Amino acid sequence: MSEGKNDRKEEAKLPGKESIHSAVEISRTTDQQLSEGAEKTIFLWFDIGYTLLYNLREPTYRQVLREHGAEVSENDLVHAFHWVDKIFMREYPGVLGKDPRTYSPWYLGVLNYHLGLRLDLCKVFTRWRQIQDSTEDYWRAFDFASSVLDRLRRKGFRLGIISNWDLSARSTLSRQGLAEYFEHIIISSEVGCEKPEEGIFLLALETAGISASRCLYVGDNYYDDAIGSMKVGMPSVIINRLERKGIGEIDGHPIIRDIREIEEYL
Repeated sequence: MSEGKNDRKEEAKLPGKESIHSAVEISRTTDQQLSEGAEKTIFLWFDIGYTLLYNLREPTYRQVLREHGAEVSENDLVHAFHWVDKIFMREYPGVLGKDPRTYSPWYLGVLNYHLGLRLDLCKVFTRWRQIQDSTEDYWRAFDFASSVLDRLRRKGFRLGIISNWDLSARSTLSRQGLAEYFEHIIISSEVGCEKPEEGIFLLALETAGISASRCLYVGDNYYDDAIGSMKVGMPSVIINRLERKGIGEIDGHPIIRDIREIEEYL
């Protein structure tokens, strides 16, 4: 989930028609070329949410539930949130990258159903937003993120971000000490297109001056990240923190638990 902030929108130019056709010609690689490792990966692109950052949704929502007389363990909430994330990723592509006010009551209804709870969603959502807004650094970097990114850069990899996020992306990354690791940061709210559209990936490739076959995309949403990057011939690896939970329909695609496994994968 993204948090609505009013950061200044930075100008970004989308690739024109001729540029897109040119980028496609440069970037398209066949499955055979990818499987044969035709070109060495030198550029790693990352998603933000639940790839580099996580939020405090479990402890804050647990507080809301307690205030409404429901007791749920934090571990049960971790699994429930994960399960509902995967449902929304699969069934409602793009929704989780929008303003939370446009989907959160709906999301919470599915979450509560999964938990076996019947609560007033309007009251629950309103109170949860109050707690989120009063929580300092609601989005936080995984404790291993900085060290992994530092090692990758020291090994000579170029790093960038392609993410569906609101205008708070850059400030959030900066507050968490991660922005400095990335050569290019491409954010949907700044450029006017989003994953899984090919335009945002083509813009990233054009900005970095690199072909897709020399890149690897790392994210946690198969339907936005893998399918989107596939449109321009960019290979990807998908993060699923709870092994195969919630992604049983995905077969034959590289899966890792978190970015600490990227080095071994490469």
